[in-house]
Amino acid sequence: MDFTELYQKCDDCTSCPLYKTRTNLVFGCGNTSAELMFVGEAPGEREDATGIPFVGAAGQLLDKYLTAIGIEREDVYIANILKCRPPNNRDPLPEEADACIGYLREQVKLIKPKMIVCLGRISAARLIRQDYKITREHGEIVRRGAFAMTAVYHPAALLRDPSKKEDMLRDMKKIKAYLDSIK
Repeated sequence: MDFTELYQKCDDCTSCPLYKTRTNLVFGCGNTSAELMFVGEAPGEREDATGIPFVGAAGQLLDKYLTAIGIEREDVYIANILKCRPPNNRDPLPEEADACIGYLREQVKLIKPKMIVCLGRISAARLIRQDYKITREHGEIVRRGAFAMTAVYHPAALLRDPSKKEDMLRDMKKIKAYLDSIK
């Protein structure tokens, strides 16, 4: 399956009720050969309106961190576990994540990133370990099969609690150093 086929399959999905309330499918965007892939939990209102992940205030903050470590947004791939926005930006329900996770797995297979960065606790709990503690473990690099993985604070959390911004910058620098070390 290629990206076009995967996109179409995802766009046609009716596995959970979220397809009924979405404005746009938010499949993912960026370099489909990226070494670095970011995975959030679910699209928000701006993402639902545009069909592009991380374009609101949280996405703009993520872009600033990428710039700070010398990585262009166009060089990474950004996706979410859910491809449709939950009502009122609520957390994804387990059954919604279960319905969507296969699409994310296929994206990862096609992209073959060297590192996957979970944006926030929900993504980390789904992809790294169910009991992942973002406040204690953020920035720690672990191996999961063929991939290096880590989790950082979700940019939206940084907007609510700016005291965590320095931790985020340290974590992003660690991600960049890891990628540089494996080239």
